[in-house]
Formats: sequence, C-alpha cells, structure tokens
Amino acid sequence: MDFRYTHEEEAFRSKLHGWLEKTSGEVFGRGKDGGVGASTASLLDVGDDTRWQRLLEYHRRLYDSGYVALHWPTEYGGGGATLMDQAIYQDEVLSYALPLYGANQLAIDRIGPTLMFMGTQAQKDRYLHKMLTGEEIWCQGYSEPNAGSDLAGIQTRAVLDGDTFVINGQKVWTSLAHRAHMQVLLVRTDPDAPKHKGISYLLVDMKSPGITIRPLVQITGEAGFNEVFYDNVRVPKENIVGEINQGWQVSIATLMYERVSGGTRHPVQRTITELLELSRHTEFEGIPANNHPYVRQRLAQFAVEAECLRLSRYRSLTSQLKGKIPGPESSFGKLFATELNLRVAMFADELLGPYATVDKGSIGAVEGGRWMARSLAARGLTIAAGSSEIQHNIIGERVLKLPKG
Repeated sequence: MDFRYTHEEEAFRSKLHGWLEKTSGEVFGRGKDGGVGASTASLLDVGDDTRWQRLLEYHRRLYDSGYVALHWPTEYGGGGATLMDQAIYQDEVLSYALPLYGANQLAIDRIGPTLMFMGTQAQKDRYLHKMLTGEEIWCQGYSEPNAGSDLAGIQTRAVLDGDTFVINGQKVWTSLAHRAHMQVLLVRTDPDAPKHKGISYLLVDMKSPGITIRPLVQITGEAGFNEVFYDNVRVPKENIVGEINQGWQVSIATLMYERVSGGTRHPVQRTITELLELSRHTEFEGIPANNHPYVRQRLAQFAVEAECLRLSRYRSLTSQLKGKIPGPESSFGKLFATELNLRVAMFADELLGPYATVDKGSIGAVEGGRWMARSLAARGLTIAAGSSEIQHNIIGERVLKLPKG
C-alpha cells in the first residue's frame, strides 16, 4: 500500500485538521496538543449534564459541516466518502480523542447501517435523518441480568396483541438510555423455540408508558449505563426490523458493525502519546521516568503495538480498495485495541505509584485524576461489544478454524 496521500486526500486532511482544532477548542476548551485533554471515555460521560450539552453541540457542528457520517451513502444523507477519506477522518478525529460520531455513536456506527441493510423503506424514511441531526438519540437494549455474553439467553418477552407488541422484562448496561429518544430492543417472541430462534428486533420509543430507567453508577463515578424495566410497554407492529422470530440475524448485523468499529474508534495512539508526555514530568526509581531503561522499553513496545494496530487497519482497507471482502485482520481490531489500552492504563498506574490512586478533586491528583479514571474504565472496554474471551473464541473457531475443546 502507498501511504502517501494524493493531492485531494491531503487537502481533505488539512481542511479537517483545521476544523477539528478550531471546533475542539471552542466546544471542549482544548486542542490536539493542549487544554483539558479529556479522553473519549470522559467526553462520553453522559451522566454529566454540562458535558452532554457540549457533546450535542459538537454533534450539531459535525452535521452542519458534513462530517457526521462520511461512511453513509449520500442517498441516506451521509457523506458517501471514499474509503481513504474515511480512514483519514478516523485518524484525525482520534488524534484529538474525540468521538467519531458525535453524541449519536450507537445510531450512526451500527443501528443506522442495520436499518439501511434490513429495515423497511418507511423505517429508513422515519429514522435515518434524525439520527444524523442528533434530534433523536438512540440506545441499544441487548444485555440482561442473566444474558450478557450469552446474548441468545434473553428473556424479555414481547407478545403480539393485535397491531402492537406488549413487552415485559428488563435490560441492563444500557448505554445512553437516560438520554435516548429511541432504542433497538431484542425481545423473545417465541419462548418455545431454540434460544437463537424466537427472537425479534424492535424499534422502541423510550418515552413509551411502562418504561422505567435507573442509571448505574460505575466505579469511575460516571453514570452512562442504565437498567431499563418494561411493564406492559406497547410497541407498534410496524416497528419490527426483519421478520418476527428472525431478530437474531438482525442483531448479529448490528454487532458486526459494532465490532468492526471497535478496533478503530479507540484513541489508543493518543493515549500513548500522553503517557510519553507524562513520563517526562514523573520520576521513576529516583530518576526522570523517560530516562529509565525499563520505562523507555515499555513505552517503545506500546508505540510499536499501536503502529501495528494502525497498519492492520490499513491492510483491511487495502483489501477493500481492491474490491475484496475485508480479510480476517479486521476481526482482530476490537480485541487488540482494547487489550492494548488496558495494558497502557495498567502501566500508567505502575509509573505513578501511589499517586495513581488519587482521585480527581483530591490533593496530589495527577492531571486531574484522569489516569486513575482511565485505569478504572479500561477493563470495561474489553467487555463491551463482546468480551475478549468471546473475541478469542470467534477468531479461533471462525477465522483460524481451530478445533473446539
């Protein structure tokens, strides 16, 4: 692959870079190399009202500038961008540790594409535009208290009563539920069918009578996840995506969009750059950390792994540019990015020693306590969109064709 940009690609990158620098400073109070330096995780602390309003403003600016969904076809209001421009966009946005799709991440990177692929024309006309504008924020009702990694074990019931489904049950770990207007919801519509059968995929108005939302405060102190309870909630029959009892196939499409983006949306390279900067202002075993051979070796290893992640994404991009189906390397992105991020966070703890446990607002907190927040949040990213253990199984069984057991 030729890593040099064409004149047009460089012009796009330069224009986008300038827009991000200006917008990042105006909305979040910082640029690429300075200011608050918030991570993507903290920007998406949607329990904070002030931060949420800033994120909505950022989303509106993305939409107005035509950047909010470059990967969507123009017929649905997207940018219809080339694969190279999409790659440039991802690299530039993540270098600022900003969310790729503003305030409506779930809608734009997975739910919208699922509707384009499997939804009715009426559903596309009704929902896609408001996803782009941010007028309707979406969440995803998949996991349940007894059905997380084993998603097919869901028990939330939907019974067809005339022209509506009547829903009863519970979901958990529902990101954005307390901010969302709409939800994609997996429900069991045939309790007697095998567990991968008898599931349906519904579009649910979060203001429907009978829905109760309870935020879940995480170990970081943030409250972006929620429990959601359904008590005789009625959903119109036309809100089903695909056929009744065939929702597993629709849900897998959504998960595949999520996992493909999972390896590209985490700003791990920026985090490593910030860790390098931290080492310049920290002592380790009595000397400046960036002069310590052990620290230098670890930092170099992280940089190498981050570059491997970037090149692996480009390898997948090369296949697509040649008209081929993305190769198995695209399946490793989510696993590799989140595990690398976890190792970086754990090493920051080692580097800071006792100061790594000092929380924001306390005397002695390093950089406002953001490294502590990162280490607490990092493990969760290895679970979201399918845990690392599940990803290993998928890669072993479906990509490498290894025998089970």
